[in-house]
Order: sequence, then structure tokens, then C-alpha cells
Amino acid sequence: MALLEIKKYPEKILAQKTEPVKEFTLELQKLIDDMVETMYAAPGAGLAANQVSVSKQVLVIDVSMTEEKIPLIVLINPEIVYIEGESEFEEGCLSLPGYVTVVKRAEKVKVKGLDRNGKPVEVEGTGLLSRALQHEIDHLNGILLIDRIGRLRKEFFKKRFAREKVLSKSR
Repeated sequence: MALLEIKKYPEKILAQKTEPVKEFTLELQKLIDDMVETMYAAPGAGLAANQVSVSKQVLVIDVSMTEEKIPLIVLINPEIVYIEGESEFEEGCLSLPGYVTVVKRAEKVKVKGLDRNGKPVEVEGTGLLSRALQHEIDHLNGILLIDRIGRLRKEFFKKRFAREKVLSKSR
């Protein structure tokens, strides 16, 4: 296994919709293993393939730090098929290091997809799992956390990002 580089905003691949997985190869299995290792090392609760420069519909999630009974989730070609309720909560993102903001999402979701071996699976989640599923599926659709916030907060983020970029170059 290997640690992969997590792409950061404003990398173009983060804003692009990913391609469905059609073949379950050894290369795909290695990608999944490397994504899991990278997610744990970051540390994060989830990771989408385009965050590590692979434009495929693959995500990994582990919310066991708060939801002990939920094992590692690997989803291929995931699709949200049911949503219920609404909640607001703070979220961060490995591709937007140091940035946390309140995001409105569905309280409960049901997602269909394939497991790492190509077998159909269904995952239902509430709370952190629901948020993580929605967040990572957003990534696969080219949607970043900052695309889910209001225009003013997004402008504030972009100004802060630009200012931090200038400061880091002057160091």
C-alpha cells in the first residue's frame, strides 16, 4: 500500500465529475487499499478517488471514531436513492485544509452502489455517516464543500484562500 497525494483546492480534478467504474481489476483493488491508507493517515473520515487524482466513482468512509458499530465502507458507483430530513453541522474537507463551515444536508440517506468486488450494496446512514456519504458523493460529482455554502461565505473563503496563498509565498 502507498500514501497518495491529496489534491487541494483549486485543483481542476476536484471540480470535475468522475467516471463510473466498469471493471473490477487488481489496479482498482490497489487504489482502494491506497485510498484507505491515505484517509487514515490524513486523518479523515472519508476520501473520494478524484481527491487523489483518479477520476473514477470510488469512495471510502470510516466513521468508527464516533459510530463504533459501522465498519469501513467502500462504495463504487454510489448513488443516493433516498433522503430524509435536514440538519446543519460543521464540516471540513481534506482538500480544503484548515477550513470548516456549517453545511445543510439531509439527516438520513440511503445509497446504492457496488462493493469492492462488484456486488450490489445498500448503505443507510444518519448523523455523521449520512454527512460523510453526501460529502464524498458530492466530490465524485465535482462538488466541493464551498459549493454548498452561500455566495457571501464562498467569497469570504476565496479571499481568505488568496490571502493565505500570498502569505505562504512570502515566507
